[in-house]
Amino acid sequence: MNRERVRDLLAQVADGSVSVRQAIDTLAFEPFESLAHATVDHHRALRQGHPEVIFGSGKTPEQIVDIARRIAGRGDGVLATRLAPEAAAALAAAFPDIEINPTARTGYRPGNEPPTPGTGTVCIVTAGTSDLPVAEEAAVTAAALGNAVARITDVGVAGLHRLLARRDELLSAAVLIVVAGMDGALPSVVGGIVASPVIAVPTSVGYGASFGGIAALLTMLNSCAAGVTVVNIDNGFGAAVAASRITHD
Repeated sequence: MNRERVRDLLAQVADGSVSVRQAIDTLAFEPFESLAHATVDHHRALRQGHPEVIFGSGKTPEQIVDIARRIAGRGDGVLATRLAPEAAAALAAAFPDIEINPTARTGYRPGNEPPTPGTGTVCIVTAGTSDLPVAEEAAVTAAALGNAVARITDVGVAGLHRLLARRDELLSAAVLIVVAGMDGALPSVVGGIVASPVIAVPTSVGYGASFGGIAALLTMLNSCAAGVTVVNIDNGFGAAVAASRITHD
């Protein structure tokens, strides 16, 4: 249930087309739904502005489809992340209109009501092409939450002229999500150029001494550029949610 649905329900009570008892029954039914494998939070959109998102890792395709059906059945948008290929195929079969992004490993189907638009653009900057799966997860999530999204790809510190050539795009963004593995230096560079908030996302991309993204994480946590905040390794989804809360403030 989202705020628009509550508003419409209250308007119907006010004009007499819905009784107080019917409205109470509707609201009592809405908060959550218990399944054998999940408890679906149907009031997430009312509290936070967007429906519950399905984290696909560790779930069977059948479980993911079942949860998605319950969310879609209330008119809410469906966003699933970290989908294995078989889970993506199952969602595509269940929802022919769902948008599957193989790079991001996401599936997105809009709800009956469009999300509230964010202010400005969320710009997603990647250090290398290998960081694209995490960056695309952020891009799909940010767009699903109502944001305009721009992408700047493969502009890492090994060739800073590539980044500086996109200076105008960097400066015009409301929020920047900077995704990098290896040494994780790119967010500090971007943070030294722009005045907007920078959300750094370390990725697990790199050779042995990168320790699965820990080296990039520590670099970002120790950034000397002001205004850089950091999410967990490979957490493009979390970065996009944080960015969206900034643009919807």
